Amino acid sequence: MTVEIQNDNSASGQVVTIRYNREEKLNALDSVGIQELTNAFVSIADNSNVRVVIFTGSGSKSFIGGADVNELSRLDENTARNFITSLHELFVSIRHSPVPVIARINGYCLGAGMELAAACDLRIASENAIFGMPEVKVGIPSVIEAALLPRLVGWGRSNYLVFTGENIDAKIAYEWGFLESVTCQDQLDIETDRFIEAIVKAGPLAVREQKRLVRQWEVLPLDAAIEAGIDSLAKSYRTEEPRSSMQSFFDRKK
Repeated sequence: MTVEIQNDNSASGQVVTIRYNREEKLNALDSVGIQELTNAFVSIADNSNVRVVIFTGSGSKSFIGGADVNELSRLDENTARNFITSLHELFVSIRHSPVPVIARINGYCLGAGMELAAACDLRIASENAIFGMPEVKVGIPSVIEAALLPRLVGWGRSNYLVFTGENIDAKIAYEWGFLESVTCQDQLDIETDRFIEAIVKAGPLAVREQKRLVRQWEVLPLDAAIEAGIDSLAKSYRTEEPRSSMQSFFDRKK
């Protein structure tokens, strides 16, 4: 198995770490790994105890070094369609995870790796991280979740990445808005834990509803997105979470 799942239990619920382990191949995604990762995300989707998911690659050299070029070189028109469809389905399983997914990025984050990071909700990287969309350099376009990049970094910067295939470092990726945080390599886990702690302290039902609403914001016209938020807020009062959370807030103030 190239996918490792680690469950850390706390009083606030489970924190799940999904680690892709093809370190000897710079964690390049092949068909087997893609299916295993999809299965991993699907397997935790119905677990109401999960509060947040961390995705990372094994080792310090690479987060995801892209799709496996050895496999890509053997594809034809039909098998290429099957491969890219399965990769898209993985990204969909990440985007539709009911809880926030944090990309913990170390080293190379290229091609399909940058798309996978874009599919996550939050992105934290070490200073040694390298980002790029090199597909045009091997004769194919950047596709599927590369379409998320203009929303994250803007059209011009996205066009630079996909037209030139050139890489950028973590500092630039942060300045462009692709990353939420950059830290030194030996502080990466500490910074990731800071994000985790903030999420698990929040109301678990509220966070899940917020994740669902964010996905609606992406596809709805502005007026409809605002109306969806009204429904979400009203629905949250079907549970005791708002009252108990606000009471805790009042108690702390006292």
